[in-house]
Amino acid sequence: MAQASNAPEVDINDVRAVRRAKRQALIDAGVNPYPIASKVTAHAKDLEEKYADLEAGAGAQDVYSLAGRVRAIRGQGKLMFVVLEDVSGKIQLFCRVNDMDEKSWELLRQLDMGDIIQAEGPVVRTRRGELSLAPRSIVLLSKSMRPLPEKFHGLTDREIRYRQRYLDMIMNPEVREVFRKRSRIVSLIRSYMEADGYIEVETPIMHSILGGANAKPFVTHFNALDRDFYLRIATELPLKRLIVGGMERVFEIGRQFRNEGMDLTHNPEFTSMEAYCAYSDLDGMKRLTEGLFQYIAREACGCEPGHEVIMFQGQEIDMSGTWDSRPLSEIASEVVGEHVDMDTPVERLRELCRAHNIEPQDNWGPGKLLFELYDELGEETLVRPTFVCDYPEEVSPLSKRKDDDPRLTDRFELVIAGHEYANAFSELNDPVDQAGRFAEQVAAKGFGDDEAMGYDYDYVRALEYGMPPAGGIGYGIDRMMMLFCDQPSIRDVLLFPQMKPETVTRQDIAEQVGGARTDNAAADVDSLFSDAEKGATAEVEAQRQAEDAAAQEPTDAPVTAAAPAANVEAKADAAGEKDEAAGSQDGAGVSDAVRAAIDATAQEGEALDAGISREKAYELLTTYNKDPFHVSHGETLEGLMRHFAQKYDPANVEFWGLVGLLHDLDWERWQDDQLHTTKTAELLAEAGANPYLAHAIMTHNSDMNHDLPKPQLKMEKVLFECDEVSGLIQAAAKMRPSGSVLDMPLKSLKKKFKDKRFAAGCDRDVMRLGAEYNGLEVADALNEVLEAMKAIAPVGDIYARGDEDEAEQAAEPAKKGLAIEPVAEGVTFDVFSQSDMRVVHVKECVAVPKSKKLLQFTLDDGSGQDRTILSGIHDYYEPEDLVGKNVVAIVNIPPRKMMGVESCGMLLSAIHEVDGQERLNLLMVDDAIPAGSKLY
Repeated sequence: MAQASNAPEVDINDVRAVRRAKRQALIDAGVNPYPIASKVTAHAKDLEEKYADLEAGAGAQDVYSLAGRVRAIRGQGKLMFVVLEDVSGKIQLFCRVNDMDEKSWELLRQLDMGDIIQAEGPVVRTRRGELSLAPRSIVLLSKSMRPLPEKFHGLTDREIRYRQRYLDMIMNPEVREVFRKRSRIVSLIRSYMEADGYIEVETPIMHSILGGANAKPFVTHFNALDRDFYLRIATELPLKRLIVGGMERVFEIGRQFRNEGMDLTHNPEFTSMEAYCAYSDLDGMKRLTEGLFQYIAREACGCEPGHEVIMFQGQEIDMSGTWDSRPLSEIASEVVGEHVDMDTPVERLRELCRAHNIEPQDNWGPGKLLFELYDELGEETLVRPTFVCDYPEEVSPLSKRKDDDPRLTDRFELVIAGHEYANAFSELNDPVDQAGRFAEQVAAKGFGDDEAMGYDYDYVRALEYGMPPAGGIGYGIDRMMMLFCDQPSIRDVLLFPQMKPETVTRQDIAEQVGGARTDNAAADVDSLFSDAEKGATAEVEAQRQAEDAAAQEPTDAPVTAAAPAANVEAKADAAGEKDEAAGSQDGAGVSDAVRAAIDATAQEGEALDAGISREKAYELLTTYNKDPFHVSHGETLEGLMRHFAQKYDPANVEFWGLVGLLHDLDWERWQDDQLHTTKTAELLAEAGANPYLAHAIMTHNSDMNHDLPKPQLKMEKVLFECDEVSGLIQAAAKMRPSGSVLDMPLKSLKKKFKDKRFAAGCDRDVMRLGAEYNGLEVADALNEVLEAMKAIAPVGDIYARGDEDEAEQAAEPAKKGLAIEPVAEGVTFDVFSQSDMRVVHVKECVAVPKSKKLLQFTLDDGSGQDRTILSGIHDYYEPEDLVGKNVVAIVNIPPRKMMGVESCGMLLSAIHEVDGQERLNLLMVDDAIPAGSKLY
């Protein structure tokens, strides 16, 4: 058992108990600790300015009433000094017993740090020169029940700062200044737009049709209409309807909602400004943008006219003058060291992508390849404001094409310091073209693109009445705030950034409501806890419970993201092991070993003895895990934990390593979220291990089993972070030509993280929580673990080419409950004989972007030219498994477009059902059969 530290420890609950007692004592004495009325006649900064010349030892006759929070208290007999902080700054209260009435003096002696008080009296300057208020009376306005963080260390934990923004602003006055500046900048934007003739409007937040951008939406239910609506992802289409209606210049500043990930520059709920100007174009949008940004630099950042230069994260950003406008291809050419454009051969563009660690997909044309070179390599090189123009039509499907080159679009993005701040277009106003593009979007949705737009009949109808040529632009207001407030993360400019819901315990709630007196009937603690825990999910809880019960049927043990799936033998044993596990627990459902592990404690930096050797730990791992992948996963986590221990806790490298090695010890045998890590506690107890070893391991399953302890020590937080992220890294490495983590760039990993279809078993929410536990942005956590994976390789580098093949997969289950589709009748020989079926060789196979089902095949059909066929079989095959195979295709079917790609033929598969579940097998033939061979 880890020994307790001798260092003194402040128990927050004891402090709160003391303060609650003081509150009650005040009430019993007839003092209301939360009165209605208050009086403020001045602020600290006002007095500092007005009495700047007041001499030491002198006083003024004027009496002022100030109110604010107590930030410091010290006493010297009949003198007490209080530091009072209000909205403008701090001022000292110079309190003398002879100046104050007895009631106020007694109250003064009962004040705590954080209390909010009102003080009234004249201004004096002490002999030491400190401007002060000499109170004649003090009134308590709000009794603080929680102590503020210790002054020396302040509040630095990012998760607490973002989650408890109120506390962040109390402890860090500079944070308040950021949000004052934000408010000022929003006001400046409005005044600038209005001065330029734009009218501010408000458009609906709930949309029945999804449109204006490609993004996954949030959905809400409108009870009065009994219909689901989308929370808007953009304001574009309503604003352009107003242009049709004759409002020549309109803009809207508003919240958008996109059901996507979070990182340094993205939040699911964000603020944008969109503006549209009739009879304008891209040049008009450029001049609007230059003027707006320069105006903000002058008014909010104090720049001189003509010298609008600000600092952003250590970089000097010169916004003055006319900004550069540069074609995307020009920037891509610079970074690859040779001229590239839309006429560069596709194969050369692919070679350049591979040379710069960009993984090109087979369906990428020259526009997409060119864009990827710019996006991955060029964008980050742009520091000074630059309008990046001439985007390929391939990556701008809803943009107006350029008259002189229809392969390019009339569009720009504003890039500053390597980040995008605005996106502008010459707006599409051809209703027939718009209707066709909507139809393509709906088709894409049918193929699994959950970000595709819907068909907006009314918007097309509006265009049919005629929309004048117009320029349109959208600004990311939050990113603008990062720039002008010099903040590194979008969360630093959002008052309440989106966070994973906090886990509140029953004890937390009991401590808050204890002693509360109500006039009416009040819910008990259990009801309050249930309400707080469920939140917005309460209405669907019954359905979720039903789904969980179905998923946990004993005939099929559940497989979750907590660990990789076990082999078939372990699955077959799982149900029996569950019963065995249940029998080993006491009446409360928790065995003595599990209880001991939960209750075990340790202190940060304390020397820890695992009570078990590495050899014994490895023996346990291999005894309970027969799948080589599970053993390898334990070794990977062991390597990562040892790596981070060298950085954070060098005295306990061995202990950290064992935590990683054994973190999934029980998963293969007991695949149950509620049993996971508790069985480990029992196994380790039998082996004589320190209970804290099991405690540390348990914390990484606390998101799935809320009865387990959450990560507290750095070791526990690192384990939580590494477990899920390492799985994503290994999955991404498997897709690389080298199969290795060693040449994996962070950008590639970040893209895989954002693609929710990739390695879907790697829970992105768990990764975000792991980052929060460690005070990191998600991108920083990905980078940290990626660099650690590179450092420990070849440990964990399991897919590097040249390594031994993975263990053979278990055989297919018996075909019990087999169902075959009835034979079709009525097909004549003449009709059938017209089908030209050929053996085709799979040269390349990739997943189609934004589709959950489609795979794109590049095939050798013996003709000397590659054939492209799309097939919806991704649910059954991974693309890399099919490369090099010989399959069968019908090749004389007319081409049809799917997801913007022409599919020239159809692959043949065999389909049947087993126990109601569809099974599919792609028809494959002997590799010795030449491509192009005809089937009869």
